[in-house]
Amino acid sequence: MYYIDPHIHMVSRTTDDYETLAKMGCVAMSEPAFWAGFDRGSVDGFRDYFRQLTTFEPKRAGWYHMHHFTWMCINAKEAENVKLSREVIAMMPEFLDLPGVLGIGEIGLNKNTKNESIIFLEHLDLAAKRGEQILIHTPHLEDKLKGTRMIVDMLCDDRRLDRSRVLVDHVEEHTIRGVLEEGFWAGMTLYPVSKCTPERAVDMVELYGPERLMVNSAGDWGPSKPTAVPDFIMAMRRRGHPESLIRKIVYENPLEFFSQSRNFNFTPPEGLPAVEAK
Repeated sequence: MYYIDPHIHMVSRTTDDYETLAKMGCVAMSEPAFWAGFDRGSVDGFRDYFRQLTTFEPKRAGWYHMHHFTWMCINAKEAENVKLSREVIAMMPEFLDLPGVLGIGEIGLNKNTKNESIIFLEHLDLAAKRGEQILIHTPHLEDKLKGTRMIVDMLCDDRRLDRSRVLVDHVEEHTIRGVLEEGFWAGMTLYPVSKCTPERAVDMVELYGPERLMVNSAGDWGPSKPTAVPDFIMAMRRRGHPESLIRKIVYENPLEFFSQSRNFNFTPPEGLPAVEAK
């Protein structure tokens, strides 16, 4: 089955991983800007990183006939440095109109601090002024419920934002309902040791249905599995779910969401339309 991975950090993967993903049926991926494993010290460090996301990673994906899309931001882990964050936000428009840049993300909260909230709101302001799509990072473990509620409240307070163009990622059983009820898209991240397993993701599909729901691998520096979406496909099949439902979650939903971006230029596999039926 063809699929799209809506959130995967290919800068942390080898070229062999691109080849493996292509063999598993991945036809496109979306890579949000994120933490480099250490705090970058200057706006020029981010500029070089954004150049990598917009030039080199699409080239690597293209070697295996996959589409690579990306997002721009300063990650919440580095948002405590408000001065640097504002310099990065001021620089981001240099990249937001480039081919394949879908919007602003992954923005959000890490430790739910005041500075993180300040920079989150300034990202939202830029997104609203430019009409950009938004991809949200929700915090880890014990901070997740509080941080998700804070994020959803800040999103809902900005009436300029179109909720159908916002993806709130890393939802789990205790946060998914609030995200979907407010009209946002929800992403389930499949990690081997944290966040969500394929089986738990299937549980959430069965509880909440497939509308405005996606699954992703994240595939970042820590313990992660870039082929986690195929694992979800197999878990859905083991439960007896029809191929049409699986395809909706792993291909049609990402396609529907990303098609709202002016920079989403996607050629579907032969025999599939550019935008699947909703």
